[in-house]
Amino acid sequence: MASLWSEISLRETGAMTGVELITLGIDAADQRLDRWFKQRYPALSHGHLQKLLRSGQVRLDGKRVKGSARLEAGQQLRVPPIGEAASAPQSSRQKTPVSRKDAKELQERIIYKDNWLIAIDKPAGLAVQGGTGQSRHLDGMLEALRFGSDHVPKLVHRLDKDTSGLLLLARHGGAARLLTAAFREKKAQKIYWAAVAGAPPKPRGVISLALAKEGAPGQQKMKGSEDAKPAVTLYREVARRGRKVSWLLLMPLTGRTHQLRAHCAALGAPILGDGKYGGAAAFLDRPVLPGNLMLHARELALPHPEDDTTLRLTAPIPSHMAEAWEILGFDPELERDALHDLLDYCANFV
Repeated sequence: MASLWSEISLRETGAMTGVELITLGIDAADQRLDRWFKQRYPALSHGHLQKLLRSGQVRLDGKRVKGSARLEAGQQLRVPPIGEAASAPQSSRQKTPVSRKDAKELQERIIYKDNWLIAIDKPAGLAVQGGTGQSRHLDGMLEALRFGSDHVPKLVHRLDKDTSGLLLLARHGGAARLLTAAFREKKAQKIYWAAVAGAPPKPRGVISLALAKEGAPGQQKMKGSEDAKPAVTLYREVARRGRKVSWLLLMPLTGRTHQLRAHCAALGAPILGDGKYGGAAAFLDRPVLPGNLMLHARELALPHPEDDTTLRLTAPIPSHMAEAWEILGFDPELERDALHDLLDYCANFV
């Protein structure tokens, strides 16, 4: 079940009118408006909601909207007074206190902190949000990053559980709104490191493959689909070991679920350790490498929400990838020239 922060990242309640202006979080993305209301206001009848929609009392980014509308993170939803019965809590579960060990480890992973945001180096294996059978996750530890603030930090984007690297947290509602908008409007530039099986057909290129979720719940994968939303990734090969393993820099221009993993597999070069998309080809017999997913959110650049100046952040390479790079003989210093080339290439797509 989605957590409250993911549904309401900024809430302003009119003292006299009772109107809520709700900035939608990342969990609202691609959800139908009527289903969002059903989760948030379980006692609100379908008929009553339709009446609110027809009369224009519910508005999305200031405009009238239908219940079938698909939501996007960062949109602002106007909700009129609905009543205490309809807005009953989604869950009576109490939050589990953050252990001292988890709090200490999380605080030690802070890369950057100011009054607006916190950037952490998320470890591989830590889920960002809870789900079926997932009791330990970052969302449940955010209280440890309050640092005396009146607000618990809010996630503004996601990484897969097994992907390591840079993750941003907004320290208050205003920051959440601006940071979420930066990701939605493609103002955030993301660079990933990946070790892949085999080699791409060209040392530099673009992967343009629309992706849609397919499969039964719990077994879903992203697959190419003409009817899906566009998904675009730029890549640059940095080094390779024969035709067996390559080190790639990846720059996603869109933000679809599992985009980099699905795109690399479609390229014929699945990310090492990614059995979901690469199958047996994602694991090498020789040389023997750590079995973790070899995907790391290395760099992030975006406008700072306070003054719009560019904030550039870098996450250190995790131990399992550092070990793999040493085994493969990849020199981390090669990143610089390859990154400049990739950024020049990116200029053709902006």
